Amino acid sequence: MNEQTWHFLPIEYTKHPFESFAYDDLLMHLVSEDHINKARTWVHDEFVILGLQDMRLPNLESGIKFLEDSGMNYIVRNSGGLGVVLDKGILNLSMIVHKDEASTIEIGYELMFNLMKDILPHETIDAYEIVGSYCPGNFDLSIGGKKFAGISQRRIRDGVSIQIYIAVMGSGADRARIMKEFYSHARAEESSKFMYPKIVPDVMASLSELTGEPFTVELIEGRIKDVLTKRYGGMSVLPPFDKTHEDYKKFLLNMKKRNARFDI
Repeated sequence: MNEQTWHFLPIEYTKHPFESFAYDDLLMHLVSEDHINKARTWVHDEFVILGLQDMRLPNLESGIKFLEDSGMNYIVRNSGGLGVVLDKGILNLSMIVHKDEASTIEIGYELMFNLMKDILPHETIDAYEIVGSYCPGNFDLSIGGKKFAGISQRRIRDGVSIQIYIAVMGSGADRARIMKEFYSHARAEESSKFMYPKIVPDVMASLSELTGEPFTVELIEGRIKDVLTKRYGGMSVLPPFDKTHEDYKKFLLNMKKRNARFDI
């Protein structure tokens, strides 16, 4: 990437996952116009974020009832893939760059992978699919064979949002058990059109579990800002958008419409 000042949006800017996904879509439009890369961190407590493939589960209603009975909130995101768990120990990071900086999906993944290696310089981080994890993919990030993070991408106009969830603290296995039960109740094994993951909770862990270090989301957020500042020439905090911004309202409404079937 060219050296430039990044725009940064901290955790407190979004209160609900609808807002976070609407923000990312808005930022992709903005970076298409101003070519200034942007990063934002976000944390949402006790949510399962379902992917579009989850909407095709044979008995989705029973899976949703399990989440409700377990006290979990849930939404469907505006991109593909499968479900992930969010809570106060999970830090999400979106890097929104112009497509010139991430011309292919592979380059986008490498940008985030390299950033994570700089954030955790004393750890050996691998990137390959962790079989038995939820939302598995080629760029699952792991330490010692246990997954602590997963990367996804979304592209709009000339903007690319590279998103990662990082299990900073708490029990990775407990989170995996939630998704294991969700897929069991939704009868994932009966699907003839898509192979849903057979989740093995013990292959997932948090950074604190893997390293023995007392990591917090605030500490990792601080490292993210430090690395972006050192690598890319500076950073400025972007003021929060007026929630009456027309494009933001449009993207927020799109998220709500997508979830209308659940009366969220």
